[in-house]
Amino acid sequence: MTIIDLIIIIPILAAVAIGCGGSARVLALAAAWANLLLGLVVFVTLVAKGGDEMHFKSSWVLLHSPELTLGFAVDGMSGVLVLLTVIVTFCAVRVSSGDLGKGSGKLYYISLLLIAAGALGAFCATDLFFFYAFHELALIPTFLMIGIYGNGREKVATAWKITIYLGVGSLILLGGLIALYVSLSPPGAPTFDIAKLAPSPGEHPLSAEVQKWIFLPLLVGFGILVSLFPFHSWAAPAYAAAPTPVAMLHAGVLKKFGLYGMLRVAMPLLPEGFEAWKGLLLVLLLGNILYVGLVTISQRYLDRMIGNSSVMHMGYIFLGIACCNSIGWGGAVLMMFAHGISIALLFALCGSLRERLDTLEISRLGGLGGSMPFLAVTFGFAAFASIGLPGFANFASEITIFFAAFKDAGEMGILQVATILALWGVVISAVYMLRAYRSIFQGELIGERYPADLAQSMRLPVVLMIVILLLTGFFPNIILKLLPNLFEVL
Repeated sequence: MTIIDLIIIIPILAAVAIGCGGSARVLALAAAWANLLLGLVVFVTLVAKGGDEMHFKSSWVLLHSPELTLGFAVDGMSGVLVLLTVIVTFCAVRVSSGDLGKGSGKLYYISLLLIAAGALGAFCATDLFFFYAFHELALIPTFLMIGIYGNGREKVATAWKITIYLGVGSLILLGGLIALYVSLSPPGAPTFDIAKLAPSPGEHPLSAEVQKWIFLPLLVGFGILVSLFPFHSWAAPAYAAAPTPVAMLHAGVLKKFGLYGMLRVAMPLLPEGFEAWKGLLLVLLLGNILYVGLVTISQRYLDRMIGNSSVMHMGYIFLGIACCNSIGWGGAVLMMFAHGISIALLFALCGSLRERLDTLEISRLGGLGGSMPFLAVTFGFAAFASIGLPGFANFASEITIFFAAFKDAGEMGILQVATILALWGVVISAVYMLRAYRSIFQGELIGERYPADLAQSMRLPVVLMIVILLLTGFFPNIILKLLPNLFEVL
């Protein structure tokens, strides 16, 4: 058993122990602490050994024909996402309320742990079947948490909406993965092993036309899960209705599954299929950046604004993927990490405001900086990170992606035009985020209440996330150097 196996098993065992009568919050915190420490060990090991090869390999053969293996391993890309997952999980459990006031506290913490375990399993799986299955494991408790512990009168309707959207996306993705398995499995030795399905460079067994039509359901399926325009309308209402830890985990971690799937499965296995739909992808990602960005400006509620901003920034990651060079892919992975931390931080602070105030309507808030100085300062850091201020990891990832788009560009093509248009998203981000910050924390106090500042129990996870964003912002090579020759097959 390797350290990666432990990282996946620990939250599952903790969830089982809670279900058997153990102290829910104590066990969840213990699992989160243990995984955080193990995740740091994995990351340090990858830094020392390099991220271009798979490490901590393990496998258990469950079937021989077709070959079905429960296997896990990490390289630089999956290692970065494992680190992201254990950090956000730790912070989400820490900010969870001990007094839930509704439903079962055991179910609450079991669901959080299963979401984390599902994400970790999906990022580390070496088998196509379990890559998909672990993601589905994480989705089920997400639906339950929104419907049972969610916010607002429409939480049940929102839970059904996200169930339908993501369920359809998962079914479309499943169809694409089955087609991929059938088409690429070696004759006489069918297998779900992703490495064995990968074609040799320059010797792809499928024609460009076949790749094109297998790639399309993968693009649509992964796109729905990532909230790619125009399949994005589920995301912001879901995050607004979700309990704070669930919004942190889904927006910060689980949404990266679709992006990871594009980079790990769809593009390396179907390179010509990606090229066939690259123009469409560039148009859709501009929908995320420009259209959803303008929608974000129009939001009246803070939670909806943050949810839409998360959808908007998915466009930048897709832009990095579309660059088709190592600089762009490295920037995309770095932005997955930066966005995951910064959006989890924003939702944690938004949840704290929700607990102290009767509303998150921006026009009904004001002057909170005087009575909530710690929250005001930390929210300012989160806002600056989100809009890509220099010094934060978000800036380092965005500028890397923009440079990648013009690498070896002899003339203006569709990629360069899309990048120039995408630059306006930086302006849009600054408009909605700084305007919201000014309205909430500056000016005169609206109302007669002086709410309490951020609770002591929440300060550690909030400060931790800010420090991580600054550390990887000033030293982005900590992550980027783990991603050499990311996709040699392309």
